[in-house]
Amino acid sequence: MNKTVLIVDDEEDILDLIDYTLESEGYDTITCIDTSNVRDILDEEDISLILMDRNLPGVEGSLFIESLRSEGYAHPVIYISAKDLSDEIVEGFNRGGDDYITKPFNINELKARVSAMIRRTSQEQDVIKYKDIIYNATNKSFSIDGELVKLTQLESELLLEFIKNPNILLSRDVLLERVWGDAQNRQAKTVNVAIKRLKENIDPKGEKNYIQAIRGEGYIFC
Repeated sequence: MNKTVLIVDDEEDILDLIDYTLESEGYDTITCIDTSNVRDILDEEDISLILMDRNLPGVEGSLFIESLRSEGYAHPVIYISAKDLSDEIVEGFNRGGDDYITKPFNINELKARVSAMIRRTSQEQDVIKYKDIIYNATNKSFSIDGELVKLTQLESELLLEFIKNPNILLSRDVLLERVWGDAQNRQAKTVNVAIKRLKENIDPKGEKNYIQAIRGEGYIFC
C-alpha cells in the first residue's frame, strides 16, 4: 500500500512540482491550496505525512499545525516555507513541526527528507517505550519498571493511544472517537471512569502522575 502525503501550499506551481515529484516516487498525494479541508482529509484518509507551507491565506501554517496538535492530531509534519530566519525555523518546530525545508529548495533534498520521515514514523514498531512503560506489540502487553501490568482490552487501547501521543492534550471526544470509535452516543464520564481505572492499574500508589486532567479540556499523558 502506497503512503499518502498531504501537500498544503497556495503557490500552485510549487504545489504541482511537489505533487508530480512525489507521485513519481510512488507516493499517493492529496493537494490543498489552503487549510479549509485539512481536518476532514486527516479524519477520512490515511495520511502518512503533511507537507505544510506557512504563508497561507486565512491562517499561518505553523499556527494551524499547533491547533491540530492541541486537538490530538499526531501526523508528522514537514514545513516547506520561505520563512528562513533562525528564529522562524525554531518557531516552526515549537509549534509542532518535525522537520523544516526552506524555499527555494532542492528537489532531491525534498525527496530524501520525505522518504526519511515516512520511514522513521511509519515503521510498525514491535516495542514502544515511553519513560518506564514498555508496550510489546507481539503479545499486546504492557510492563512498567519491568513488571507486567494486567489491563483490560479497553484500558490497553486507551494507554496505547496515550503513549503514542505524549504531552499532547487529548479531548474526551477525541478519545471516544479513537478508542471507543463513537463520540456521539457516549457521555464524557465514560472516559473519566475508564481513565480512573487505568490510573489505578498503572500507578496504584499515585506517585507517577502519568495522566493529568485538564479541567474542561481533556487529558495529557506526560
